Amino acid sequence: MGISLVKGQNGPLAVSNVVVSVRSIAPADVSALLVTESGRVRTDADFVFFNQPQAPGVELRSGTPAALAVSMPQVPADIAQIRMVITVDESGATFGQFAPPVATIADGAGNALYEYVIDGLDSESVVIALELYRRSSEWKVRAVGQGYAGGFAALVTDHGVSVDDEPAAEVRTVPGEAGLSFEKRAELDLRKREVAKVLINKNAFGIRARVILVIDKTLSMSRQYSKQVVHRVVQRMIPVATQLDEDGTLAAYLYALSFAKLPDITVEHGEAWAKTFLHLTGIHQGIDYARIGGRNDELPIMREIVASLRHRDAPTLVLFFTDGGFAKKREIAALMRDASRLPAFWQFVGLGRANYGLLRTIDEMSDRVVDNAGFFALDDIDQVDDAQLYARLLGEFPDWLRAAGQAGILG
Repeated sequence: MGISLVKGQNGPLAVSNVVVSVRSIAPADVSALLVTESGRVRTDADFVFFNQPQAPGVELRSGTPAALAVSMPQVPADIAQIRMVITVDESGATFGQFAPPVATIADGAGNALYEYVIDGLDSESVVIALELYRRSSEWKVRAVGQGYAGGFAALVTDHGVSVDDEPAAEVRTVPGEAGLSFEKRAELDLRKREVAKVLINKNAFGIRARVILVIDKTLSMSRQYSKQVVHRVVQRMIPVATQLDEDGTLAAYLYALSFAKLPDITVEHGEAWAKTFLHLTGIHQGIDYARIGGRNDELPIMREIVASLRHRDAPTLVLFFTDGGFAKKREIAALMRDASRLPAFWQFVGLGRANYGLLRTIDEMSDRVVDNAGFFALDDIDQVDDAQLYARLLGEFPDWLRAAGQAGILG
């Protein structure tokens, strides 16, 4: 029978050849996607299905049950994962209408190594059952059991396979993505694609820019912290850095009366970073949050960023999240006029239902070399989907890039 796995569990594969099969009462087809660390195929030849039953190191065997024979030594070195997909072969049917399918991993001699009962399925008609993946020089198996709501065509397209000659959107992969769970990688990949679409449509795809995240830590933000809205903001800003920042990380600050420079946010440790540093009070990693304060004064953090720009000629994108209350309007306006000569675009985002005052007019200030700032308010960021969020977040940045280039601000 082999070792039983549950969803999300993994185990080592100490053999060179395995056969992965699925027993299912539901009429189901088996296919496989050979993907790189980006979670996408290199070419359509890395998609194994009934009409293309072979790829390097992987062969689809017909019969009952259908199976994939995998020879790990023959799998190309740039393939990081092999994802086994099962699809209901009956129009309108779903896996929830049948007993759970059972995936088995056996060695080349037919000895069962692992078994995974893919339970908990309901309306899914397409499911990623298992994933064989590299960890250093070894191979492992993970029980995935993840349905794909968009259907089979959406699944393969999102993995980079061309369907009906539709070109796949390009996304950039950064170190650390392979360390995420399948679900987190899938979510990240979808968000990266939305970021890439905005940049492609604005003719800014491939641009590299330092990305700085500034987050309001004033007491008026208490609800945004207690409801973990700010935590979700961080997760949704990480894909922006993957497509713009040279090393895919977010430089991060918290501010109130003063500010704290925090460790950079990486793809792999984004959730742990949020749990460690997103607080209103206390001492965290040696940082005394009481010293940062509970009321707002934007000038110290803004001057800090401006100072970091004076010896740069490459672009910077500042993502500034706040619930408003900018009191020192004259000083901030003067600072933004001075900063218009420097290589940064400031995207201010209002969180919650607040009086944003100066922020609503900051995009219309006169006497600037170029328009270096934008603002929009989000009454409830959780009600805005990724496509809308990134379109608003990145809509003005490419325009600034062109204007700053023409003004000689960018090197």
